Amino acid sequence: MAGVKIQPIILCGGAGTRLWPLSRHMFPKQLHALTGERSLLQETALRVSDADRFTAPIIVCNEVHRFAVGAQLAEVGITPARIILEPQPKNTAPALVAAALISVEQEGPLFAVPSDHFISGDAEFFDAVDRAAGAARDGRIATFGIPPSKPETGYGYLVAGEKLGDGTFALAGFIEKPREPRARALINEGAFWNSGMFLYNRDVLLEEIGRFEPSMIEHVKGSIERGRRDQDFLWLEPAAFGELRGNSIDYAVMERTQRGAIVPAAFRWSDIGSWEALWSIGEKSEQGNVAHGDVRLIDSKNCYVRGEDALIAAIGVEDLVIVESGDAVLVARRDRVQDLKQLVADLKRDRRREHHNHRHVHRPWGHFVTLTEGPGHQVKVLTLKPGAAISLQIHRQRAEHWVVLEGEAEVTLNGRIVNLRAHEAIDVPIGATHRLRNAGSSVLRVVEVQSGPYLGEDDIERVEP
Repeated sequence: MAGVKIQPIILCGGAGTRLWPLSRHMFPKQLHALTGERSLLQETALRVSDADRFTAPIIVCNEVHRFAVGAQLAEVGITPARIILEPQPKNTAPALVAAALISVEQEGPLFAVPSDHFISGDAEFFDAVDRAAGAARDGRIATFGIPPSKPETGYGYLVAGEKLGDGTFALAGFIEKPREPRARALINEGAFWNSGMFLYNRDVLLEEIGRFEPSMIEHVKGSIERGRRDQDFLWLEPAAFGELRGNSIDYAVMERTQRGAIVPAAFRWSDIGSWEALWSIGEKSEQGNVAHGDVRLIDSKNCYVRGEDALIAAIGVEDLVIVESGDAVLVARRDRVQDLKQLVADLKRDRRREHHNHRHVHRPWGHFVTLTEGPGHQVKVLTLKPGAAISLQIHRQRAEHWVVLEGEAEVTLNGRIVNLRAHEAIDVPIGATHRLRNAGSSVLRVVEVQSGPYLGEDDIERVEP
C-alpha cells in the first residue's frame, strides 16, 4: 500500500442555522469566510490538497449550492473529482455511501471531512491523518478524537479502549450529545470529543453500513444509477434518494461498529457551531473582544461583533454577540446563542425571507442585491461576470426595466439583439423571451426594476440554460 493516496470526501451539506443571520439556507456557513480571507470550504479543500498525499476530492453538497461550491473551489485552484448533488438533506451517512459507491477505482482509503470546521496546525493534522491511514489499513474506521476543554453537550464523545499502536486506540464507546453530568463524567474518564472526521477503506464502510442499514445502500445505489452526470456534477435521482431514511454516520455506524479506532489529535479544532465558538477561537483585544468589519467599541468586554455592511458601535456592553448582515441584526448574550435554532425556525414558520437567503444572492453568472421591495415592485442591482449570461427566460407575471450602470450589455428580446452601454435602458414586457449577457471584458452592472402582481423567483420559465 506504500504510495497509495487518500481520497478526500468533503461534506458540504450543512445549514449552519446557529450562525444566523450570516449563515442561511441558500448560502450556509461553509461558504462564508469566518476565520480568515477564504471560506471554510476553501480552507478545507486546501487542507487536503497535498498532491503527494491526497487525490482530487469528491464533494457532496445540496444541489442548490452547486454553483457557489464550484466557483469557490475554482477560485483556489481545486478541481474536484466529482461533485455529488443531493436533492434533499439526508445527513452524513447517505452522503458517505454515495461517495464510497462512486469511488470504485480508488485504491487508497477515503477521508470524510466536514467543510465547515476550523483546524489549525498542519504538522499535527498530517501526523493524525497518517496514523489514521495506518488504522484504516488494519480494517478500522478511524475517527479523530479532540481532547475536550469543557463538558460540551453538543458533541459526541469517544471512549478509548485498548491501545492499537502508533498512538491509536480501539473505540470502546461512542456517546452522542450527552447531558452535562454525563459529559463531565466522560471527560474525567479520559474520553475525547468526536471531530466528525473519519478515515476508512471503502469496503469496510460499505460492509458496516450493509450490516446496520442495508436499505440505505440500495436506495443510494438506485439514486446513482438513475441519476445524471453533467460536467463535474452527479445529480442523485430524487425519488430513490427521497425514499431512504436519513441518518448520521455517528448513529448509523459508529455507535454500533466493533471496528472503530480513535486517533488522538494534537491540532487545534472547532466545529464553529455557534457565535460563541467563533469568539472562543478569535483573536481577542485586551478587553476580550473579537471584532470584524467596521466596528467601534467603548468600555465593552468579551463581545463578538461583526459588521458586513454597516458601522457597528457599542458602548458599555459585555458578553454580547452583535452581528449585522445587511438586512438583519442579531443581538444576543453569548451564553444564549444556542437558541438561534429556535429563532430561525420561527422565521421559517412565518415565511420570512431572512431565514432563506440574503439580499446579496449568488448566481452562476455573478450576483444580485435587492435594494428595495414592496407591493408590486422590487429593485435589484445585477452584477454579471465577463462573458456570463442569465438563462433565456420568460416571466408570466412581471415586467422588467433594465438600466446599465457599468459595462457592456447584450440583451436578447424576443429574438432581437440589442447592445447597451452605461446609462442606456430597455423594457422587458410581461411574457417576453429575454436574456442579459455581459458582452464586455469587465463586470456588467445593471439596475433591474421589477413590477407586477407577483415577483417571486419561481416566476421564471427557462427556455434555454
